Amino acid sequence: MTDTALTQAAGGGPKPPTILCVDDEPNILSSLRRLFRAKGFQVRVAEGGKAGLALLETESVDLVISDMRMPEMDGAQFLEHVRARWPDTLRLLLTGYSDITSIIDAINRGEIYRYITKPWDDNDIVLIVRHALERKALEFEKKRLEALTNAQNEELKALNSSLESKVQARTAELNAANDRLKNSFITSIKVFSTLIEMRGGNLAGHSRRVADLARKIALRLELDSKQVQEVFVAGLLHEIGKVGFADDLLNTPVAMMKPEQLDAYRKHTVQAEQLLLPLVELRTASDIICAQFERFDGTGFPDRLTGDVIPVATRILTLASDFDNMQIGTLTQRQLTAAEAKVIIVHGSGKRYDPAVVNAFVDVLGGDGTHQKSDKERVVEMAVPASELQAGMTLSRDLITPSGLLMLSADHVLDARLIRRILDFQRSGGLQLTAYIRDERKG
Repeated sequence: MTDTALTQAAGGGPKPPTILCVDDEPNILSSLRRLFRAKGFQVRVAEGGKAGLALLETESVDLVISDMRMPEMDGAQFLEHVRARWPDTLRLLLTGYSDITSIIDAINRGEIYRYITKPWDDNDIVLIVRHALERKALEFEKKRLEALTNAQNEELKALNSSLESKVQARTAELNAANDRLKNSFITSIKVFSTLIEMRGGNLAGHSRRVADLARKIALRLELDSKQVQEVFVAGLLHEIGKVGFADDLLNTPVAMMKPEQLDAYRKHTVQAEQLLLPLVELRTASDIICAQFERFDGTGFPDRLTGDVIPVATRILTLASDFDNMQIGTLTQRQLTAAEAKVIIVHGSGKRYDPAVVNAFVDVLGGDGTHQKSDKERVVEMAVPASELQAGMTLSRDLITPSGLLMLSADHVLDARLIRRILDFQRSGGLQLTAYIRDERKG
């Protein structure tokens, strides 16, 4: 290693290493000072141990060379003080006599790096000092790298922790955004389903009731979540093809239709399929709707499909739609009670309806033919008059006008602006609106 390299390695920078020579003989100190200055070192000298300690109090020293035999404080005592107070300073012992006991004492008390005998060889002593400083430089670099590694490890831990937090936060944001999109999608579908209901008559709320019953039957049949969602969406949109019907056709019960009216009526499923065709997300719902006039015994319309060839979602939708249509008078000559409609559905098992779907339907209904909610489906809610609504409340059901039109969908969180609109609508129509709100205290 060159003197320049040694200087940089030992000192950790451009400053050359500093050597302190301690001896009670001035001529020895002068010789050492000339030798090491010529090699590029900074040299400090002290005549005795006390002077050496005093100098160390004021100046940083890389290496100390101390004579053994000195008055007041010998080399062993001096180097012991140096080791205790400046442990990073390298320590060398200079001795002029062969006293093994003194040397061992210096080694034990001062933990010296090496001892050098007088008279010394200039090349040997310079080489010893260089090796000592190289060792110090290596130890310094090792500690620096260990500290750097530990610091970087801590930074990595902190970064990993931060990344995990950021990933979790971003995932939560994406999930929330995805939920908002899903809710917006369902809300849009509910809006579409009200288009036909705006025509008046007994259709108000029909699509939502059908969708709700179809969903419950699908759950009873243990269909997967995707199928349940598809059944629900198909229920909301299953009569959207009627949007172009003339008033007389729309208000005529199916049982009283003339042949040409019945032919036009049956085509509303195909028209619904055509309306929904551009929406890829509704392709499955469109297929379900298109086949809703098929019969389990194969005598249906338009393809005379039979049994399990008919999609299970369509078999569910057909039954749910017929059950509600019987009660609102669009299928039969008069409006039937729920119990009467249930009897007709059960009687049609194996003919118009799938027996498995009928059984699930019967399980869903109570003894009087009304829908019964399971504990899993039941939502803890409270009825709140519009005048008592507060920002932050969450709708547990769709907010429906008395005429059956959708104002806000379930799970909507109310704010001051929406509440003002609800109150304005109530005042303008002379109505008394009631919203069903999730009871967070019990939910």
